[in-house]
Amino acid sequence: MAIKPSIIFLTGYRIYVVAFFVFLAAPLVGAGMFAFNDSMFPSLPWRGFTMDWFFNDTEPKLGMFHDRRLMRGLYYSFVIASCVSMLSVFVGTCNAFLFVRYKFPAKDFLYIVMVVPLVIPGVILGISILLVASTIANGAAATLSLELDFLRPGIVLVVLGQFSFITTITSLVVIARLKKFDVSLEEAAFNLGASRVRVLRTITLPFLFPAMAAAGIVAFLVSFENFNTTLFLVGSEAPLTITMYDRMVKVGSTPVLNAVSFFLMVGSALLALVSVLVQRSKPLT
Repeated sequence: MAIKPSIIFLTGYRIYVVAFFVFLAAPLVGAGMFAFNDSMFPSLPWRGFTMDWFFNDTEPKLGMFHDRRLMRGLYYSFVIASCVSMLSVFVGTCNAFLFVRYKFPAKDFLYIVMVVPLVIPGVILGISILLVASTIANGAAATLSLELDFLRPGIVLVVLGQFSFITTITSLVVIARLKKFDVSLEEAAFNLGASRVRVLRTITLPFLFPAMAAAGIVAFLVSFENFNTTLFLVGSEAPLTITMYDRMVKVGSTPVLNAVSFFLMVGSALLALVSVLVQRSKPLT
C-alpha cells in the first residue's frame, strides 16, 4: 500500500518542529544545568547538585549574589532598563497618537524613519551614536568650553542609545492597540461635558494600558539584555551583559556565569508571562 504524500509531509513537518525547538532549547538547558553542577568548570561529568554558584559567599565558589561586580552590573542594568522602558513607553504612546490620530506632511516618510532603527545592526547603531555624541561633546568643549558629560560614554549615553531603537518597538505595540479603539466613546464623553484631559485619563489611556504595560515589559527586557549597542556606549558603570562579557574574556567560562544566565532566563520568562497576561485584558466596550 502506497504511503500518501500528505502523511510524509506531516511526518517531516513534525520532525522539523521538534528539531527546531530542540536546537533552540538545548543551549538554554545546558547553561541551566551547569549552573547547579558541583564543579569548578561548566562541563561534564556531573559531580552533584549544588546551589553554591548562586549563594556561596566564599572563594573559590563565590556565588553570583555575593559577587560584588556582578551585583553592581545587575544594578546598572536594572537602572538603565527602567529608564529606557519609561521613556520608550511615554514617547511611544505619543508617537501612536501622532501617527494614528493626525494627518501632517510627510507622515508616511516619517513613519518609515521611525521604523528604520529596527533594521540597523546594533553594532552600527552603537558606533554611529558614539561618533555623533563624541563629536558634539568635543565641539562644545572646544568652542564653548562647555562640558557635556552626558554625551560621553556612560549610563546616560547608554540610555539614549537604547532609547533610539527601543522606542520604535513600543510605538508599534501602542499603535496597534490604538487602531482598535472606538473613537465614538470619546465623542460620547465630550458630548456629556467631559474635558479632553478627563477623557484621556478615564477612557483612552485605560484602553491603551494593556499595550503600554506589555510594551514597557518588552522594552525592559530588550534593554536589560542588549549587548551590541551598549558595548560602544558604556563607561565605567558597566551593565550586567558587559560585565559578563568582560568576565568571559578575562577568566573564561565559569559556572557562576551559568548561574547568572539561568537567573536571567527565569526572570525573562516570568516577565514575558506577565506581558501575555496583561495583554489578555478585555478591551473597553
